[in-house]
Amino acid sequence: MLTLLIADDNKQITSILEEYAKKEGYQPHIALDGCETLELFHKLQPDLVLLDVMMPKVDGFEVCREIRKTSNVPIIMITARGEDFERIMGLDIGADDYIVKPFSPGEVMARIRALLRRISQTDEQKKQVFSFDNLMINLDDYLVTIDQHPVSLTKKEIEILWTLASNHNKVFSRDNLLNSVWGYDYFGDIRTVDSHIKRLRSKLDSFPHENWEIKTIWGVGYKFGEKTNEE
Repeated sequence: MLTLLIADDNKQITSILEEYAKKEGYQPHIALDGCETLELFHKLQPDLVLLDVMMPKVDGFEVCREIRKTSNVPIIMITARGEDFERIMGLDIGADDYIVKPFSPGEVMARIRALLRRISQTDEQKKQVFSFDNLMINLDDYLVTIDQHPVSLTKKEIEILWTLASNHNKVFSRDNLLNSVWGYDYFGDIRTVDSHIKRLRSKLDSFPHENWEIKTIWGVGYKFGEKTNEE
């Protein structure tokens, strides 16, 4: 039985989601503030986290950051706010999906099923290692090295790098990358691709890589290929 951690300070919402989760065959656990969420997360090691943004003691963004330091568990953020910058921020710090209140419990369960299905498919397909020049990507262990030195990347950054590098010289539009990395069930902002690419490049540029790069194809998207002297 899969374990869900439902974190929201609204007891009415947690009660409804708990009931629906049980009907879906999940084992739900409830946290009513950020500190309790982190405590239960480390204790339970759940299969998925539903995480409200506006919680007492520690907000959902900070909880997400803390979880991502040690875990790639699927996280769906829920909030009463619908501003683009909040959705982008949540996704940028490691959330896998984002739901804006008010929502139907049925939609939440559908999002959970879709995300878990996508994660399961990724796990089955990821037994691969890619090497190019001094770059090595091990998708089994979510490990990236340059000249055998580990590069600290987030799960999404590794998946973006894998998608681009393992399809050497293939141009990916932002929509292509969203579908490949976030999945067809993703409902967020397309601009999150650009912010992820920017941070990924910054981290890779901390290491020497004279023969390859992530290139911007203006008006189209991105590709991984040999470094050239062209501007």
